[in-house]
Amino acid sequence: MTASTPRAAWGNLLRRLHFYIGLFVGPFIFFAALTGTLYVATPQLESMLYKHALYSDTTGEAQPLAEQIAVAEKAIGDQLRLQAVRPGLIGGETTRVMFADPTLGPSENRAIFVDPVSLEVRGDMTVYGTSGILPLRQKIDYLHSSLMLGDFGRLYSELAASWMWIAALGGIALWFYTRPKRRINNAFQSRRRVHVALGWTLLGGMLLFSATGLTWSQWAGGNVDKLRTQMNWLTPQVNTQLRGPAAEVDSHAEHRGHHDAMMMPEMAMDLTLFDNVLHVAREAGIDANKLEIRPAKMAEQAWTVTEIDRGWPTQVDAVAIDPHSMQILDQTRFADFPLMAKLTRWGVDFHMGILFGLVNQLILIVFGVSLCVLIAWGYRMWWMRRPALASRNPVLTLCQCWLSLPASGRGVTLFISVMLGMMMPVMGFSLAFFVLIDWLRWRAQSLLSLSESTK
Repeated sequence: MTASTPRAAWGNLLRRLHFYIGLFVGPFIFFAALTGTLYVATPQLESMLYKHALYSDTTGEAQPLAEQIAVAEKAIGDQLRLQAVRPGLIGGETTRVMFADPTLGPSENRAIFVDPVSLEVRGDMTVYGTSGILPLRQKIDYLHSSLMLGDFGRLYSELAASWMWIAALGGIALWFYTRPKRRINNAFQSRRRVHVALGWTLLGGMLLFSATGLTWSQWAGGNVDKLRTQMNWLTPQVNTQLRGPAAEVDSHAEHRGHHDAMMMPEMAMDLTLFDNVLHVAREAGIDANKLEIRPAKMAEQAWTVTEIDRGWPTQVDAVAIDPHSMQILDQTRFADFPLMAKLTRWGVDFHMGILFGLVNQLILIVFGVSLCVLIAWGYRMWWMRRPALASRNPVLTLCQCWLSLPASGRGVTLFISVMLGMMMPVMGFSLAFFVLIDWLRWRAQSLLSLSESTK
């Protein structure tokens, strides 16, 4: 079938591409939306499930951090290296003492939860990443990001993120090219209007989640980081070197599954330094109630105290402190971050449902459920119209649609496809897969037609 006009050719190409994205990538986007919704819907459930470890009814003055950490070290033994401490600075919250356990996965730590007042050990479990999520949400997060299949499984979420923005924009463009000039009231047009209305409503969210998802992806994420480096959009990091320049830090390391920096030889640690470092950080303006103290791994490194409150207003300031002189060596203030670094921080935190608290959660739950409905509705539309479409046009392929475009259109689309395939390799390989499937379908239909004509 050859399109009679350029407009019809573009419409055919958009329709066929949108169909293949929905057919092959739709299930992955659906699963990502479903598990993402579960992730943002369960913080309160996690708080109730692990209430004994997270909270305490004990009242009174908190004991020094040194004593709290000593209790945690006694509970865990001396076989693990102390990684970080998150003090319980709000009444009723426990202190989280985290240890690097080589038996755990990347960005995972073993945490001992200590009552700051009574020094009772109230929990011992695995925590994950800067967000510090506990086992329940950790499993949901692994489902969401990698189907619990490690790095190989992360290809699924990258596939979904790579195509979702194209599906969204392509669907809107397809609507412009194929909408009827007058209102037609039939079953298909009614179903189509529901699909279009959902698409328009969810457009902004699909673009945002596609962009933030790509920053965490395995292949496209590396290209995004290169671009951010060239444009000076990286998140500022405190210099922890007592001498020399700071090393660059990947701000998405915990999501990519990278390990921390190279393990250094063990050092004897004076636990009273934690109280001293916290005091110095407070004097320097680190005033959030959620913060993390990381001791140096080498004698030539500074300690860091970092705010980890990702709610609004964002508190992620950090200081590097010389543990010998107790002097501030370096500090970063969120207020001084480049605009793109701020937007990245806010986009990531909104994606995780923590930027605006409960309101953020509710918005994402509605979005996730609506996106699942949008995808399911698209499948229903295809199924209801499939017999008539196949009968009218059994062998219309991507290649045929592309060849029907004007020469300039073919050149532009080919150039864009190659560039996008280079920036997002998973999308590039999947597009080649679409073309291969379409060619095999065309070949099978052609052989069937030839066989019928010779009878």
